[in-house]
Amino acid sequence: MIDALASATDTEVAAAAALAGAQVVRARYGRLHSRIDKGAGDFATDADLAAEEAILGVIRAARPGDAVHGEEGGRQGVAGAEREWLVDPLCGTLNYATGSQLVAVNVVLRNGPAAVADPFSGEVFLADGETARVRSGVPGEERPLAPTADTRLVDVNLDPPFPSAPGFRAVDLLAHPGFVENFRPRVVSSTLALAWVAAGRRAAYVTDGGDLRGSVHFAAGIALCRAAGCVVTGVDGGPVGPGGRGLVAAADAGTHELLVSMIGGRGRTG
Repeated sequence: MIDALASATDTEVAAAAALAGAQVVRARYGRLHSRIDKGAGDFATDADLAAEEAILGVIRAARPGDAVHGEEGGRQGVAGAEREWLVDPLCGTLNYATGSQLVAVNVVLRNGPAAVADPFSGEVFLADGETARVRSGVPGEERPLAPTADTRLVDVNLDPPFPSAPGFRAVDLLAHPGFVENFRPRVVSSTLALAWVAAGRRAAYVTDGGDLRGSVHFAAGIALCRAAGCVVTGVDGGPVGPGGRGLVAAADAGTHELLVSMIGGRGRTG
């Protein structure tokens, strides 16, 4: 497999790496996990570490000249490498540690292809920069991603930090009269929700934060949503990038416009 990946596309390398991490996450599910405290209530488990090592093993073998930035291990690889992979081996660690299966494995080449794997459905969501598709656990079964707001479900990240407060608070958005008239809230607490926006299973995803383009948590999901044709901006409607504020990824322009208008209105009165 590794020999074949050496000549594979970056998209296939991302997919293989994400699936390698997902296999570890799935195999260790339900165990009593050791925890590594990160402070402020955050932690990693032995599954996070093992999944990251599995992912790094694939990338190192397939792309030995590239650097890798993992959530747990930081930046590794060739010093000064022009290409860098961003790896979140287990997005939704608290979910996982408490027995929930709402987690994702994120792998993305910075400014390049991305893969988001769901360890429990067996799906891997892929973006090659121009198109987005999902590959199921059934060999050979693959289909394009088609975002739609039909579900009216909006996933909102309520985890800290909250750098945009008091101008923007996610909990205030949920209390906005226009929100409850048009949408129904969900809190997955994993960037698996971004893949679901691209796949039409969520109408939108909203989170606070700074410049999330280079985040190991969000970069793969952002790439996936953009390739699928979603509308992706900061919470203020501006570009996601330097000086940006958080993220609104919506299935269509109407949903995006409505959410940003609610956020803006809340910001002026909050």
